[in-house]
Amino acid sequence: MKLKNIAGIFLIGMFAFSCKAQKKAIVSTETASQKSILFPKGEKITNANFTGTAYLQMLIAADSLNTTSVGNVNFEPGARTKWHLHPGGQILLSTDGVGYYQEKGQPKKILRKGDVIKCPPNIQHWLGASIDPYFVKVAITNTKNGAPVWLEAVTNEIYRSLNK
Repeated sequence: MKLKNIAGIFLIGMFAFSCKAQKKAIVSTETASQKSILFPKGEKITNANFTGTAYLQMLIAADSLNTTSVGNVNFEPGARTKWHLHPGGQILLSTDGVGYYQEKGQPKKILRKGDVIKCPPNIQHWLGASIDPYFVKVAITNTKNGAPVWLEAVTNEIYRSLNK
């Protein structure tokens, strides 16, 4: 009888310890996930210049003293921009996920956290998330020579092809 009681107490203790360890692992994962978010997700983009779902958090708006804007863009899987160009150029900083970037007439590039792209002025390009997972980037845009010029949508064929 005594051995059964000891075994029962041992099993209850192991169960309680296991539950506490699982809870700690969940809290640790949530904390790590929260730490990986560099900037707020922002507001859903509702204009026709994007295919799929993307979010924008403006970090710095351009003004008459500083013609540079900075925005954080979160693309859900499969989301992408239309072809477009920036009269003043743009710099892209990949901060999370996997994305695509392509200049007109060039092969598509795969972007990962830490990659940097320099978009020269007036070069047609598009960018967005891979099919899976999401993609997050910070866009630093020189607006001195004008706002972005939006062009045609990126076809599914171009989006899915790595060679076009």
